Amino acid sequence: MSDTTLPEELSRSGRICVLIAAFSGLVFDGFELGLMPVASQSVTASLVGSAFTKTLGGNWFAWYMASLMLGAAIGGIVLGSLGDRVGRTRAMGISILFYSLFAGMGGWVTTQEQMLVLRFLVGLGVGGMWPNGVALVAECWPNTSRPLVSGILGAGINVGILFLSQLTRIWPVTADSWRWIFQLSALPALLGVVVLIALPESPKWLATRGPSKKSNVPWREFTRPPLSQALFVGILLSSIPLIGAWAGSKWMIPWAEEVAGKVQTGYKSITQGWWALGATLGSFSGAQIAGLLGRQRSYFLISLGTTILTIALFQWTAPLEPSFLPIVFAQGFVSTLFFGWLPLYLPELFPTAVRATGTGVAMNTGRFVTAGGVLLAGTLFVLLGGKYPAVGTVVGLFYGLGMITIWFAPETAGRSLDSK
Repeated sequence: MSDTTLPEELSRSGRICVLIAAFSGLVFDGFELGLMPVASQSVTASLVGSAFTKTLGGNWFAWYMASLMLGAAIGGIVLGSLGDRVGRTRAMGISILFYSLFAGMGGWVTTQEQMLVLRFLVGLGVGGMWPNGVALVAECWPNTSRPLVSGILGAGINVGILFLSQLTRIWPVTADSWRWIFQLSALPALLGVVVLIALPESPKWLATRGPSKKSNVPWREFTRPPLSQALFVGILLSSIPLIGAWAGSKWMIPWAEEVAGKVQTGYKSITQGWWALGATLGSFSGAQIAGLLGRQRSYFLISLGTTILTIALFQWTAPLEPSFLPIVFAQGFVSTLFFGWLPLYLPELFPTAVRATGTGVAMNTGRFVTAGGVLLAGTLFVLLGGKYPAVGTVVGLFYGLGMITIWFAPETAGRSLDSK
């Protein structure tokens, strides 16, 4: 394939295969991200036995999520950079193998510490999947199709969470029965093998390689304008929804289990299902809204709506009340508009040669901050007397920063993805 190959030269069937593979990888990515909010209390109760308390369960929930976020942050940066060096498909396949195989090993742990290490290793793959999948699809599809395919990718993670919620609703995860869900998580390894062997590479990435066919990622370029500015903006805009979601919103799941678990065993899965249904629609719609309203205005409105709905979720309703699940659905829809917006916007900030690195660093530096935010939220949970609404509200206010931050970001609507 020549250095002048354009992305349109990839056949339509090739582009569709790329989209299906990346979407599937993100679906299983979402399955992993949604696993511990549903399973953590059961895992901890099983492993500590009679010593289990609500506060202990909340602390371990925070530690499991922080470990995953830390792994995702490192994986996104390292495996994102790998995608610029050896190719998007290779790095994506490796990422899928990482998160599936290490997740499957969770079915045989005997201590919380073992699970903590495995969640970190799962996070490496979870973090690497996003930048490589997004860069690959963005470069293989024409600019006119990018809002649509970005929306599809944005929905992928939440389709995985929705699938998980329905699966655990039918077969509940309890202290006596939780290992099966981790063992099932190893199945996506088959997809990782197919991606490594058969998926076509990005023609735009191939066009950036020199005569030696070795890609050079100039990390020093990120220390000076314009890439330093683009990276800083990307980090800020990625961090806000990540911290809000994983350090704030996710407390709705253990809250639902605490309030309703004894009355309705599957209520936590029902709650996650309603949220994931809204999130699937929202993450698909985020790119479409950004295309219609512009990048800045849409991000501002998403930030405003999410702040209001998060406060409503934790202060104006409660599990088992008639208004709870509709508000959960609405919060899931609006808060995940961010995750359809980001796959459209972040690739527009960086040139092809460093696109996977740039998007990976931007998205996953936010996860470093998120890991700290989750641990802080766990500390707040204890300080606030184990009150889920209090910690969810306090951390959820972080979404409001997006209304200010977005006006320091460039408007990139109409910007094409070059092949330089």
